[in-house]
Amino acid sequence: MAAIDLFVGTLLSTVRDVIPILVIVVFFQLVILRRAFNDLRRLILGFLCVLLGLATFLIGLQIALFPIGESMAMQLASPEFVGGTAGKETPSLNKWYDYYWVYIFAFTIGVSTTIAEPALIAVATKAEEISGGTIKGLELRLVVALGVGVGVAIGTFRIIAGYPLPYFILPGYFFVIVQTYFAPKSIIPIAYDSGGVTTSTVTVPIVAALGLGLATQIEGANPLVDGFGLIAFASLFPIMTVMGYGQLSHYRNERAKKIEIQQESTTQS
Repeated sequence: MAAIDLFVGTLLSTVRDVIPILVIVVFFQLVILRRAFNDLRRLILGFLCVLLGLATFLIGLQIALFPIGESMAMQLASPEFVGGTAGKETPSLNKWYDYYWVYIFAFTIGVSTTIAEPALIAVATKAEEISGGTIKGLELRLVVALGVGVGVAIGTFRIIAGYPLPYFILPGYFFVIVQTYFAPKSIIPIAYDSGGVTTSTVTVPIVAALGLGLATQIEGANPLVDGFGLIAFASLFPIMTVMGYGQLSHYRNERAKKIEIQQESTTQS
């Protein structure tokens, strides 16, 4: 009965949240455009699937993803595990470098969740399609995932070391601004979009739970102040890695052209 109550309550909440979207779409279609919906039955079926999918996803967050992220962070950051003193007296203080398993977990979970991110898959597929294969979808996903992994790992270091968030975010965006000036124009919009799509359905719940669990376990950390902010790192660093990927690809292409021109000149002479 508890599971049924949870599902019904979540479904009703989802319907309430989605109704404004439905009202806006219906208003613009019927009042502004003054056209009937094509294949109304299919649209209704799709709408019902969206409601059920969102409700099921939210239930999954509550009973699985959030608890897993928090419990893993708390266990990895516990003084007993970090100090290797299980069953003994816990160490009074641990240095930031003692939490290397936390950094490894943060990096790997950031990479793996980003690879599975549906929004990123969609962007990478479209980027490869529109670029005519110049931008490889799989390569783009791997580069973005690398950026998220590095960002989340650095974000966990910030929580453990106790540094304020602006010390990392402001220099990071300054670097992005400078990098934007030198990066190829064709990769800049994709880089900025890649930073946005990483904060979607799969990555956000686990990364947010990781930050909250870690801030709860670290002595002196405030979950409200220090627990949040990992999502900002997950958005910032992919922009850097994607633009770096574009710069590297541009350099390789230019070098290949120069080698080809030199070979042609040598052949002609």
